[in-house]
Amino acid sequence: MLWVKICGLSTPEAVEAAVEAGADAVGFVLSEGSPRTVDAALAASLVRAAREAAHRAGRSVETVAVVRNQTLDDVARLARAADVDAVQLHGDEPEAVAAALRAAGFRVIRALAAGEYTRRTAEGWSSPDRLLLDAAVPGSGARFSDDELGSAPAGFWALAGGLSPENVAEAVAALRPGGVDVSSGVESSRGIKDLGLIRAFIAAARTAL
Repeated sequence: MLWVKICGLSTPEAVEAAVEAGADAVGFVLSEGSPRTVDAALAASLVRAAREAAHRAGRSVETVAVVRNQTLDDVARLARAADVDAVQLHGDEPEAVAAALRAAGFRVIRALAAGEYTRRTAEGWSSPDRLLLDAAVPGSGARFSDDELGSAPAGFWALAGGLSPENVAEAVAALRPGGVDVSSGVESSRGIKDLGLIRAFIAAARTAL
């Protein structure tokens, strides 16, 4: 089944809507500079809301801290304080950061622009972590051109960037990712999640495979 993550959540209502609609993962932005940024205390309360909603539904949900170009100490502190399951590295973090997070017990998602992924793999780079391939400007709502990707990653990867309830099924059919990730595509205005769009996105994604 397609893995579906709803990202940039900041209210219990949005978290509960995502989990109740069947999201596999929910993400919380813990880096500065985004209209979706939350602090670790709020993220921790949202993590609890996600787990409670998942328990009521009789299933589990993955909770993800999204960070960008922060120090390892800051990332580890925030991730522990928020009590998340996984950390999504959305910047230029070196492999040592990912390795240290894995050693600390966190699952790691490595987010890259599609063009950057293509450049790195051409140089022989490979990652032991799950990959999330995004547009060049994360959170902008822009899609990358399908021909930027070249060949799809061999392992699990998720598609992000410019997805919406209207286009997610088509994008999955074209690129065949293992998962999808959405933030701005389920917002009524920048940083404000729309509960109906969250539900519609998950329902549309579930029709894709």
